[in-house]
Amino acid sequence: MKTNLTDLIARRVSCRAYKPDLVPQEHIQQILEAARLAPSACNQQPWRFAVVQDPTLRRRIVEDGFLPGLSMTWATVAPVHIVIGMELSFLPHRFGKEVSGVDYPWIDIGIAGEHLILAATELGLGTCWIGWTNAQAIARIVGWPKSIKPVIVITVGYPDPSEERPLPASRRKSLDELAKWL
Repeated sequence: MKTNLTDLIARRVSCRAYKPDLVPQEHIQQILEAARLAPSACNQQPWRFAVVQDPTLRRRIVEDGFLPGLSMTWATVAPVHIVIGMELSFLPHRFGKEVSGVDYPWIDIGIAGEHLILAATELGLGTCWIGWTNAQAIARIVGWPKSIKPVIVITVGYPDPSEERPLPASRRKSLDELAKWL
């Protein structure tokens, strides 16, 4: 059953309880394809993806790749970790930041990550965007060169319904608080 985009966006929440069930390869391909299709400044497509399914590597990401202070052991249960990295060598990105003061690759990574998360939600998968990471440790774990900086880890899997909590009442600010009409 297809849902409209607004319903899909409203349904998406951070999942912190997963079933250990494997995610079909076709689903992983589909969500990566959604991220690949994201727009980017000067069409540089600075994103790089590492799909981590190996349980030992996922555990290393959680134990060594997440910063201390927050317990995220639940992430080891997620059968897929998608690390999104940023290619650092693009000259237009460096030039654009100097001229405009905007660090466009970060925006590009955000758009690609959100495309990925929404595609996963449409497939009935849960996701959690984790930015509390040690980039150097994760780069070593996934074997990336210095030219690629890990930016986020997105856990992916089927939500565990036994751990499911009802969606909280929206704590979102109203549109009136956020938008100025001129």
